[in-house]
Amino acid sequence: MKAKCLKEEVKGNTYPGRGIIIGKSEDGNHAVIAYFIMGRSENSRNRVFVTEGEGIRTQAFDPSKLSDPSLIIYAPVRVLGNRTIVTNGDQTDTVYDFLKEGKSFEDALRTRTFEPDGPNFTPRISGLVTLENGEFSYQLSILKSADGDESSTRRYFFEYTGPRAKEGHFIHTYQCDGNPIPSFEGEPTTVTISGDIDSFTKELWENLNEDNKVSLFVRYISLSDGSYETRIVNKNA
Repeated sequence: MKAKCLKEEVKGNTYPGRGIIIGKSEDGNHAVIAYFIMGRSENSRNRVFVTEGEGIRTQAFDPSKLSDPSLIIYAPVRVLGNRTIVTNGDQTDTVYDFLKEGKSFEDALRTRTFEPDGPNFTPRISGLVTLENGEFSYQLSILKSADGDESSTRRYFFEYTGPRAKEGHFIHTYQCDGNPIPSFEGEPTTVTISGDIDSFTKELWENLNEDNKVSLFVRYISLSDGSYETRIVNKNA
């Protein structure tokens, strides 16, 4: 499948919700991870990303306006040795705990479903990057309801080995804006990853919908030694 322009993919969608992009840098020397959140309600928009250990956590920008922390306060990114986990909810911790016990990404997510926020039933999207011997592989997953039917869960897993330079895969919670909001459909979109960490971060942030974007995390991980650079952008700064 021919890679689509990431800039155009996000620019053309006013509300993809929360999104994960994983792939390989243009220079071929880095694993690339990006995670963004968007919001329509005051509660969802009242957030920032903050550093926590080697990962990040969401935090209320104005604690006095936080009405319900249950689905918006969580650790999107955690690191376990040579593996980096990124998700849109507290399933980050589920994956971390299962991996620590020697179990798999899939094992962890088979214990979870979509979010209990009917009528949207927001999908849970997750990613895992594994570095080994100067290369890396990655996995993506989406857990969602069957067309809004909360009695039926659909779990999809995607695995990528031998990533190609300047190419990544993009998965997001919602297909587009709506009421209720339709869940993402199909395979993760193949997208281009251009430039260094600063130009990539700038391009992605500037093309997310201005009204709905909230925060963005980007990490470039060196394939040679596992060191990394991170960028965090918060609308509420």
